[in-house]
Amino acid sequence: MANSVKTAISLPGDLLRKINEMSRDMDVSRSKFFVLAAQEFIKKQENRKLLSRINKAFSDYPDPNEKKLGQAMRQKQAKQSGNEPW
Repeated sequence: MANSVKTAISLPGDLLRKINEMSRDMDVSRSKFFVLAAQEFIKKQENRKLLSRINKAFSDYPDPNEKKLGQAMRQKQAKQSGNEPW
């Protein structure tokens, strides 16, 4: 790990036991396990933020004018295609 910094954290004993067991099962160091877990957590949070921004951007779609225009277009299209011999 480039530019690694040591830190101390406090964990409940049962959580640390699970972490130790899982890191052994994955054949990675406990430090690597924490790095992987933190990266995954950060990625999920970034994805949630992105989804929130996308949902906010489309929260007013379609606006009343777009709905009215869409209905008028469907009516016109139905009227025109009603005259076609299918």
